[in-house]
Amino acid sequence: MSVGQWSRDLAMGARFALAGGREGWTRSLLTAVGVGLGVALLLLTTAIPNALAERDRREEARSDHTLGQQKMPKADDTLVVVDADTTFRDLDVRGRLVEPDGPRAPLPPGVAEFPAAGEMVVSPALKELLASDDGKLLRDRLDYRIAGTIGEQGLVGSQELAYFAGGKGLEKVLEGPASGARIDSFGNDDLGSSDAWDPVLLLLVLVVFVVLLMPVAVFIAAAVRFGGERRDRRLAALRLVGSDSRMTRRIAAGEALAGSLLGLVLGTGFFLLGRELAASVEVFHVSVFPSYLNPSPVLAVLVALAVPAAAVLVTILALRGVVIEPLGVVRTAKPARRRLWWRLLLPLGGIALLYPMIGQGDDGGNFNQYLVVGGVMLLLVGVTALLPWVVETVVARLGSGGVAWQLAVRRLQLSSGAAARMVNGIAVAVAGAIALQMLFAGVEGNYTRASEFDVSRAQMSVDVPDGADPSAIIGKYRDTEGVRKVTTLSDVYLHDRRSEDSLVQITLADCASLREVATLPSCRDGDVFAAKGSEYDSESDHLAKPGTTLWREPDSETARPGERPVPWTVPQDIRPAQSREDPTGYERGGILVTPGALPEKLAAFTSARLFLSLDLSVPDAYDHVRNTAARLDPAVQPMTWHSIESNDRYATIRTGLSVGSACVLALIGASLLVSQLEQLRERRKLLSSLVAFGARRRTLSLSVLWQTAIPIGLGLLLAATVGIALGAVLLRMTNTSIRVHWPSVLSMTGIGAGVVLVVTLLSLPPLLRLMRPDGLRTE
Repeated sequence: MSVGQWSRDLAMGARFALAGGREGWTRSLLTAVGVGLGVALLLLTTAIPNALAERDRREEARSDHTLGQQKMPKADDTLVVVDADTTFRDLDVRGRLVEPDGPRAPLPPGVAEFPAAGEMVVSPALKELLASDDGKLLRDRLDYRIAGTIGEQGLVGSQELAYFAGGKGLEKVLEGPASGARIDSFGNDDLGSSDAWDPVLLLLVLVVFVVLLMPVAVFIAAAVRFGGERRDRRLAALRLVGSDSRMTRRIAAGEALAGSLLGLVLGTGFFLLGRELAASVEVFHVSVFPSYLNPSPVLAVLVALAVPAAAVLVTILALRGVVIEPLGVVRTAKPARRRLWWRLLLPLGGIALLYPMIGQGDDGGNFNQYLVVGGVMLLLVGVTALLPWVVETVVARLGSGGVAWQLAVRRLQLSSGAAARMVNGIAVAVAGAIALQMLFAGVEGNYTRASEFDVSRAQMSVDVPDGADPSAIIGKYRDTEGVRKVTTLSDVYLHDRRSEDSLVQITLADCASLREVATLPSCRDGDVFAAKGSEYDSESDHLAKPGTTLWREPDSETARPGERPVPWTVPQDIRPAQSREDPTGYERGGILVTPGALPEKLAAFTSARLFLSLDLSVPDAYDHVRNTAARLDPAVQPMTWHSIESNDRYATIRTGLSVGSACVLALIGASLLVSQLEQLRERRKLLSSLVAFGARRRTLSLSVLWQTAIPIGLGLLLAATVGIALGAVLLRMTNTSIRVHWPSVLSMTGIGAGVVLVVTLLSLPPLLRLMRPDGLRTE
């Protein structure tokens, strides 16, 4: 067969698709929309690596200090930066206090000029939040005049909340517990280097990408077959005027090629439109700028070549089971039963590829990425191969029922393949999601752990700045709305002069607060206790004896000239007390002292920490505390306690899965709706005929619902089975015991069913319009 003949036949098919009147344009447009939605998501996926790299680059470019860096002397090209991060409800706000030392101080990226003291420059999203009614509490905290906005180069996302505020006397602030530094430039190359990835986390990344992309490929393959029955009837007419069977298949491939090329154009348009809208969207606290979403040229070309090639291949393979003769299409007769054996080879092949890697995740070994991708793909493709056989086998055995049931079952018996194609995408998505949720649940214990903080005793903590009056600060927090109780613990370390290495911890607090760290027999101001029972008490037992003199040396950096060490003698009436864990989970040793028993000179050396117990029934109780902290000292950042702590990379992957799942679910819903409308359009005359002969609209609507519900139910059941099997294999690969996480299975299945239910309800208004008698008209 010559290339010229192929070209002529493909061109003829393209003309049928694009110049076939209203019918041809409608069919081609539906195909293009279905393909375009998939192409848009594929292009988005190819842009993700660049988006992540750009976010990292901007985070690195605005880095202002690292832990342990050398102290820099003041100069005309230096800048003092102090962290002033905060949280508003569940939103993180990046804040920095800045004070230039001279005219050549480096400007932060995205900032045109330094804000004066009492002023700040803010990100556009923060400016919008502060101007809204919801931002009143945050306005009280960020009590600065807005002098400008931060440019795109200074932000990692369009919806990021960030600000730079002008400060004064920040050098003294750095002498306290505040986090900050004096710098002469922004940017830190050290952020680019990171530790090697855990093989289990790499496995999670690979599986996430495969699971998110497989439904897209399935939908594209289904979209190129829209209008299949009408197309085959047209091809029968071509056979009548002299074309042979091979020529008709090439013409059909040309129609699919034209639809896929139009889909590429629409998909590019959808992607560009979504790219511009991305700046106004935040998903799971992740946002991007449109400039981030630049697809990799190589991957974009691959998509442009793969989609039309797949369209042609799918069309040719689909026509192998259809006999197109001059007088009609031999598809209305009962087709041969589908064979099961070759369909089972796909999931079995997937398991065979994954089997050699079982148990490797526990020994630091690496998973072969090609075997992982291939194995997971075969298992998920196995869903698309098995589902038509399952639907055909089940509907062939369905019994009699009402009129709506019989209409639905008969339709499914005649065209079970079309019903399975519509369900394939949602089944693949659910199967992959179930497997991933099982894997996440199985390995979660390795990357998350229960926090040591006792959130039943306190929910926040805050340090008292050095030199501040603790009693005044404690009073401010006690008067804060939503604060139920304040526990104050102050610490200082004393040593035996015979050996400065012999240290003992002195905990200063009132009786109520001391009971949070020890079980006291009785307590009144002036009492002293020796903490017993902790792992540290044996080291300080000999220093807590009555009559022992302990010393506190002045700090070398802050000591005044002539300042002398402060002594303290352990009183004779010191009593033992059983130590218990404080709210942070730390079991203290040493000596517990009430305020009346410690000299003021020694109390001045203590570092105080407040533990705040909140009344969570008070709205925004956490933010009221943060506002109090900001009024007392903008550089002080209260710590919010959580019961669970998680690995940052694990949390990032989980967030990425959530964002990707939201995009895929949107694609699933849109594609299903297009597919449903296409099938209803093909049955327009049949539905109008039934209405004309007296069939009730309610009966026909119910039959359409049954036609959707039966394949969906079977597809979700198959998806759950394959998903559990894939999840079990992945768990064994990570050397984790197999445990079915039923809440995840049920939730993923329910989400899939919910998407289909919404799509079905949205298709009811067009269905009612298609039942009108004017649908019998023929042009």
